[in-house]
Amino acid sequence: MSIAIDRQKCIGCSRCVKSCPGGLIYQDGEDKSYIKYPKDCWACMACVKSCPTGAISCYLGAELGGRGGKMTARDSVDKLEWKIEAGGAETEIVVDRRESNKY
Repeated sequence: MSIAIDRQKCIGCSRCVKSCPGGLIYQDGEDKSYIKYPKDCWACMACVKSCPTGAISCYLGAELGGRGGKMTARDSVDKLEWKIEAGGAETEIVVDRRESNKY
């Protein structure tokens, strides 16, 4: 799995750069984020969760929705909202932060 960064949605805040544990995300001369070596990404989702605009999505492998599927996240104080698009269907999962570590 790897990530994709939508340059149109990227606002150059560098949260993804700071959150990537592998140091794989950089910013170009326009302060737009990009991943230099996508195959090195292990899809930990740190950048996806840190992006305030939803500019970063994670490609889903066959075991998680098949080729062409992707997942984005929106983070708020008390909720984490996951949006999954695969095979023409869209699914949303909302996780209450206070309950998320119980599983």
